[in-house]
Amino acid sequence: MFNINSIMIFIQKLRNIFFSNILNTIFSLVIILLISLAFLNTFEWIIFDANWKVVTSNLPLYAFGSFPSNEQWRPATWIISLLLLSIITLFGPEWKWLRQNLLLTWISTIPLGLYLLYGGFGLSPIMSRHWGGLTLTILLTTCSSLFSLPFGIILALCRQSSLPLIRKLSSIYIDVMRAIPLIAVLFFGQLLIPLFLPVGIEIDRVWRSILAFTLFVSAYIAEDIRGGLQAIPNTQIEAANSLGLNQYQIIQFILIPQALRIALPALTNQSIGLFQNTSLMAILGLVELLGVGRSILANPEFIGQYIEVYVWLACVYWLVCTIMAVLGRHLEHRMTMNQANF
Repeated sequence: MFNINSIMIFIQKLRNIFFSNILNTIFSLVIILLISLAFLNTFEWIIFDANWKVVTSNLPLYAFGSFPSNEQWRPATWIISLLLLSIITLFGPEWKWLRQNLLLTWISTIPLGLYLLYGGFGLSPIMSRHWGGLTLTILLTTCSSLFSLPFGIILALCRQSSLPLIRKLSSIYIDVMRAIPLIAVLFFGQLLIPLFLPVGIEIDRVWRSILAFTLFVSAYIAEDIRGGLQAIPNTQIEAANSLGLNQYQIIQFILIPQALRIALPALTNQSIGLFQNTSLMAILGLVELLGVGRSILANPEFIGQYIEVYVWLACVYWLVCTIMAVLGRHLEHRMTMNQANF
């Protein structure tokens, strides 16, 4: 808790940083004045000048796209479950069973979301072309993250392999993927993958997008995991060999857990970047969150209200990315505490 002395020390540090001499004082006052003017103008525009009807009248469209209105409770249930699970992860009680099953619960949200969106087994089926908005953005992010993480771990282990052929092939794949722009990979996924499939076999556009994101992001995840593997001292591997552990046990119990903990900040950054990069799918025809905004702006009723729409979308992206960053820091703290207790 802060006391009077700590507050006075903090104020003194601010004075030393910003008001140590006349030049710093003038410069600091000018910056404060400019920031205040920008804040007041922004506040005035938000409260008095902006027309937020373009947002309030289209909230279901931003959230669910063209999902049938009488079935929108299904994606709403999935999004609410993700939000509640995030709250439980951050502020839930320290129950042993909760800590042990939290990862499995997070993973189970993906088949739950697919069941609610696709339908079947008592729910009316909904084609993926009706998915959109925030629901589709979150689905692309979660599925791509789920598939790219194990693929990236395998690539990282292959790049560290003692077999020259496996090491070379994995290195070529990683280097090629990192040298190609993401938009090119997405174009490949949407336009070229159907040409390589046998006649009669078709993958819908959502899963082609997930495949393209997975192939691209896994290369970056592999390098993050490889950095974590290289940070593990060789003495731990030597100690494991002396205890009689085989190579599989060393990878499962020693290398992967520590590499994931070390690479967790970078992996969180990759997840946030993936969530933001899903906006590229608006160029390729999928009506995700940014695509919904563009379609609304094409409505004659809302033509010209670009600022309101993009400010709203920026706030939504900021909120979701902040939640992901907080979850990542919480998980990093939890893993650090577990290692310290161990």
